[in-house]
Parts: sequence; structure tokens; C-alpha cells
Amino acid sequence: MSRKGNCLDNAPIESLFNLLKRESLNRCKIWNIEELNLITEDCVQWFNDQRISLKTTGLSPVEYRKQVLGS
Repeated sequence: MSRKGNCLDNAPIESLFNLLKRESLNRCKIWNIEELNLITEDCVQWFNDQRISLKTTGLSPVEYRKQVLGS
């Protein structure tokens, strides 16, 4: 990237990494890269499709995005 970094650019991904480590990776032993991939994919799917947020009036991020865009 050629532009200067902005701390606000990192906030969503830092939130995801924090949640991934706290909720998934610290709870189980990972023996190989395939297990890590499965855990990460499950966490990202949950983060986007099932997690509800009070900031989005109880909707998941995907549902909120669809509502805002009118799709």
C-alpha cells in the first residue's frame, strides 16, 4: 500500500482477530494447519452471518448490509 496507514483502517480486522483468538483459538489445541483453517473459516462465517450486534439493532452484519442497501 502506498498511502500512510490510518488506525481506523485496522479496527474491524483487529476486532475479528481478537474475537478469533479469544473465542476459538484459546479454547482448543490445534494439531495441524487444516484444523486451523477450519476453525478460522467457521469463525469468519459466524462473524459475518450469525453474530448480532446492538449497534445494528440486533441484526447480523450481512442482514444489516442488505437492509441498508435495500437488497
